[in-house]
Amino acid sequence: MNHLVPIAAGIDTAPLLLAIARQSNLWNRHTARTQVEGSPHAGVSDIWLRYNDEKPFREKGDYTGFNDAHDPIFYPEWYALPQVRPIVFGLMARVEGTRLGGVLITKIPPGGHVLPHADDGWHVHHYNTKLYVVLQSNPMCWNRVEDEKVVMKPGEVWYFDNSKDHEVKNEGPDDRITLIVSIRCER
Repeated sequence: MNHLVPIAAGIDTAPLLLAIARQSNLWNRHTARTQVEGSPHAGVSDIWLRYNDEKPFREKGDYTGFNDAHDPIFYPEWYALPQVRPIVFGLMARVEGTRLGGVLITKIPPGGHVLPHADDGWHVHHYNTKLYVVLQSNPMCWNRVEDEKVVMKPGEVWYFDNSKDHEVKNEGPDDRITLIVSIRCER
């Protein structure tokens, strides 16, 4: 495999899942990714933990330039979920990351689908290492990048190349919840 590479397993996801369950109000506070017309992420729920400061874009009602070069900030949700920090910083050390980019938690409901797409733009190329930490899944949920398709298990961490055509489909009975971490690595 070239586009989907397992890099770790055995992450204890229970503390973070419990914290998320206790704070269901954290879902969908930021919908610029899921509510845009034609978004491949429509129907997916997000908890944004770190990205560009959304406040000035929200205030002017225009997200033009939101994905341009920026220094990411921690959102209040990061502080509401301290259980995520050892996972994220452990991954930074594991891949020898030099800079932390966007961090989010995403939930795909049963029957949900992240439609085929390829990501592009400054963030994708600057933060050149994208990692999935599978918090919760089921055997009928699969990820595809180009011609590679895998079923990811809870506690696994996968590198994937999101600049290639990819999709996720949850054909199972349970939500699929994943922590997505973007890291800059010097190659």
